[in-house]
Amino acid sequence: MASIFGFRSRDPARDRQADVSRLDRLAKLFEQIATEIEAERAGLENRYRTTATNAAFLVEAMENGSASDRRSSEVSALTTSILNCERRIAALSRQDGMMKELRHSLDTVFDENADSAATAEFSRPAGAGRG
Repeated sequence: MASIFGFRSRDPARDRQADVSRLDRLAKLFEQIATEIEAERAGLENRYRTTATNAAFLVEAMENGSASDRRSSEVSALTTSILNCERRIAALSRQDGMMKELRHSLDTVFDENADSAATAEFSRPAGAGRG
């Protein structure tokens, strides 16, 4: 049986260092994911504009008689593509909002830990305070 006097707790500074390291990894992961979301959204928005422009020119050409009515299937395909882009852009916007909320929550956790370990002197995790 272990003696109660044999129990030793870790130094609070060491605990704080472990917390900062863990929160730093999370902060970097959230930032990486947010960057991926933004890159996907930017590329999709560019394709969306191109598709919408092509659809508008095709419809105008059909109305002016410059293009045959048989190209209406192309208009339908472009319309479907535009709607899919709009749905995906909305989903990416929700994901981006969630990443910002998670990042803010991480700052809140860090601040709570800082209050409970005010004697330890360590820096904030990467990106802390940005959100």
